[in-house]
Order: sequence, then structure tokens, then C-alpha cells
Amino acid sequence: MTNFEQAPVVRAVTGRGTHVPALDGLRGIAILGVLLFHTDHLPGGFLGVDLFFTLSGYLITDLILREVEATGTVSLVAFWGRRIRRLLPALAAMLAVVTVLIWLAAPSDVVRTTLADGPWVQLNLVNWHLLAESSGYWDRFGSARVFEHLWSIAVEEQFYLVWPVLLLLLARSGQRRVAVVALVVSVVSLILMITLLTPADPTRVYTGTDTRAFSLLLGAMVATRPVRDVLARLTTRTAGRLLASLAVGIGVLWWFAEGVGSPWLFTGGLFAHSLAAAVLIALCVRAPGTALAKILAWRPIRWMGLISYSLYLWHWPVFVLLSEQWTGLGGWPRTVLVCALSIALAALSKYSVEDPIRFRAKWARGRSGVLAFAAVMVVLALLWLALPAPAPPGIDITRLG
Repeated sequence: MTNFEQAPVVRAVTGRGTHVPALDGLRGIAILGVLLFHTDHLPGGFLGVDLFFTLSGYLITDLILREVEATGTVSLVAFWGRRIRRLLPALAAMLAVVTVLIWLAAPSDVVRTTLADGPWVQLNLVNWHLLAESSGYWDRFGSARVFEHLWSIAVEEQFYLVWPVLLLLLARSGQRRVAVVALVVSVVSLILMITLLTPADPTRVYTGTDTRAFSLLLGAMVATRPVRDVLARLTTRTAGRLLASLAVGIGVLWWFAEGVGSPWLFTGGLFAHSLAAAVLIALCVRAPGTALAKILAWRPIRWMGLISYSLYLWHWPVFVLLSEQWTGLGGWPRTVLVCALSIALAALSKYSVEDPIRFRAKWARGRSGVLAFAAVMVVLALLWLALPAPAPPGIDITRLG
């Protein structure tokens, strides 16, 4: 994400729950914020990624805790298999198509960074790779790195690898312990963010997994039974008013936050945003009949949420390839073009790649699924090796002063 997945059925394991359309709508709002941020129309739209993180923490924790309640344990192999079927097909297709297009048509510097970054994307470590290369987030969204937006996908994948194991160990002692651990680790993560912050370039604390863990874990915390029980005491009217207040507060943050220009984000602002988003998510589940939840369940917004994962994958490569120099467009005309093409590619990915493999492909499960996963990983690895990278530009030492 982040979790870009369709909101699961509440109590999916026990079969007693219903779908929560408002969570799809929240995902749609999050991706719209990211699109408007990258097209320079909403300074704080990058906080949509923060909302994705919090949704991920909530949904994954809710799903696992309900499985523990129903069966007494969690099949980690089955969980990771579902994650792979959900996330890998769209990612692999995008990586292959974009890499070939970049190699054929992009400037040499873009080709070099694409081939260098690709293996780290495949390993879900691209956020640490970019940090190791001192690639600044707030000044890096130029034409040089076509996969740089995937740092957030790497953070989520690392979360999916570690958190379910901890949940399995903690949930057996009760969900109160899960809530306490999630809160304590969130506070530690905030302290790390404040301690490691470099105000001139907060990239390290913004894209590091350790310093962003609170965004995911606050979502996880509100998915636990103790927190849900507290929220259940609210009347529908009170929940509706609180939902509206949180939405207004989050909207104000999105409008005024400016990354490097808002240092308060990295000394508690992101933490407050994540906490507000977490409560907002929990209240949408608690009171789906409130006015805001009904607005979020509006079909066009929900549909944007349903394609949000692929839309997030595709939008930045499209933005890089359809540059102002190449299209001759700027401002809103270019924004409309980029968004329209990105949405079309995302829909194509969802209905022709993601859904068939996720829901209908029997070969994607069991032993054949393991073989298919291995084959995809090998093909991607061969792709990075097979495409020759352009030679770096030469330096004329006779002109060095």
C-alpha cells in the first residue's frame, strides 16, 4: 500500500459478518489524494499513503484475529499465499511492461535507474534501497526513477511478513495484549521518527519501515476487541458526529500539509493523522448507516477503491512516461490525460489479471501455485539481467577545473 485490497467481509472466517462498503470508499479517497499530490494539485495528498497504511493494519489484523477466534490458530502459509495471489500478479505485470517500455523509449538515465531499482522492488526492499542511495523523497519525483513510488508497497509487504507471526503469538494471550503491544510499538516508532529526523530532508523517517510502523499498528490497534468494545458504546448519532469531525480534520491536514514545509508532521503530525484515520476506519465499521459512511459507499468512490492497488502501481510510471516535454501538456490537461490512462490500465489489470488469478485460477493454489510463484520470480530476475543497461555518461577530466 499498502492495503489496496477490497475491504474483506467482516468476520470472514466465521461467516457472520457483512461487507463494509465505506472502507472501499476510503481507499478510493486515498488514491485520489495520491493522484492529486503527484500532479501538484493537493499538497497534502501524500497522506493518502498514510491512510492506506492504516487501512492495511486494520484489515489484516481484523482478519487474523477473527481466524484465531474461530479456529484457535492462523495458517500463516495460507495467509501469505493469499497475499501473494492478491498482490504479485498485478505488480509483476506492471514491472515487466514498464521496464520494457522504459528500455525501448526512455532516456538513458531512466533506463539505468529502472534496471537498478527493479530487483529491489521484486524483493520488497526498495524503500531501503532508495534510502541507501540517498534518494530524497521530496525532491525525487522527477523523471529519473519510475519505481520510486513503490517504497510504500515494500513497507506493507514487510509488515505482512512480520506482523501475522507476532499476532499469532500474542492473540493466544488475549486481544488486550495485542492492543497494548500495537500501541507501545507505535509510540516507539514515533520516538524513532522524532529522534532520526533530519528537518532539511525527512526522507529517512518518512520511508523507513521502523519509523512508519505506527501508521500500520494504530490501524491494527483499533481492530482489537477492547477498542471495538469502547467504540460500540457510542450511539449512532455520536458516532456520526465524530466521523464528520475526523473527516474534516483529516481534510484540513491534506489541504495544508506540505512535506518538508511542514516539519510538525514528523514530530507528531503523522502520528495524529494515523490515529484519526484509524478511529475513522473503526467508526465506519461500527456505524455504516451514518451520513459519512453512506457517502463513502457511493459507487463511483467505491469503484476507485476497488482498482486502487493497480491504480497506485500504474499512475507514476504513466506520469513519468507522459512528461510535459513529450505530451506538450501541463496543468489540468496533463492531469486528466495521466489519470484517465492510469485508470484504464488499472481497470484492465484488475479484470484481466488480478481477479481471474485471485478468484478463479485453480493453478494459483497449492503446489502449482508455489511453482507459478517461483516461475514469476525467476522470469523477473532474468528480465533485470537480460536487458543491458546503457553505459553511464563519460566525464571529460580535461575540463575539470
